[in-house]
Amino acid sequence: MNLSNLNLDINNIGAWPAPIKTASVLLLCGIVIGLVYYFDTQDQLAELYARQTKEQELRVSFETKQKKAANLEEYRQQLEEIEKSFGDLLRQLPEKTQVPDLVQEVSQTALASGLESELFKPATVETQKEFYAELPIEIRMLGSYMEFGTFISGLAALPRIVTIHNIKIIPRKDFATGGKNKPLVMDALVKTYRYMDEASSTTNPEKKSRRQ
Repeated sequence: MNLSNLNLDINNIGAWPAPIKTASVLLLCGIVIGLVYYFDTQDQLAELYARQTKEQELRVSFETKQKKAANLEEYRQQLEEIEKSFGDLLRQLPEKTQVPDLVQEVSQTALASGLESELFKPATVETQKEFYAELPIEIRMLGSYMEFGTFISGLAALPRIVTIHNIKIIPRKDFATGGKNKPLVMDALVKTYRYMDEASSTTNPEKKSRRQ
C-alpha cells in the first residue's frame, strides 16, 4: 500500500481502506478507554484499594477483640488476683499506732544480727505520698559483712514492709585500736510505711494543692 497516494477524507470514512479503518477504530477505542480510566476508573480503583485496606484493619481489630472476649473470664480472674495481691500489700502497711512497734522491730533485728548501733534516728515527720506515708530512719551500724547480710535478710522477713536504701559500707578507722570485732561501718536509710486512709490523706496540704 502506497501511503502517499491515500486520500483520507474525514467526511467519507467509509471509503478508507480497511486497514486504515481498523487502525482508526482501535486508536479511538484506546483513547476512549484511556479517558474513562483517567476520569472514572482510576478513582474507583483507589477507593477500592482504600476499602480493602480498611477491611483488613477491621478484620485484624475484630480478631483481636474476639480473642480478648474469648479470654474475658481469664482476664477477670487475673484482675481479682491483682486486687487481692494489692490488698495483701496494703495490709502489710501498718496503721499509725503500729509504727513505733515496727521501729522497735527494726532495732531488735539489728541487735539479733549481732550489729552494734551507733545511730538509730527515726525522722520526726513522715513523707506523705498518694495513699501511704514513709517514715525514714537513719542508721549507722558496726559489724561484719556477714552480720550486715543477716540484718538485711531479717528486714525482708518482717511481716511488714521495710525497705533499705543508700547503703554505704566503709572500714572502721579505729578498728585496729578499738579492740572490738566490728571491722566495718554501714550507713543506710531504712524506710517503713503506713497506709493513709482518705480522711488522713485529705489533711495533707501538699496533696490538696496538687488536686486543686
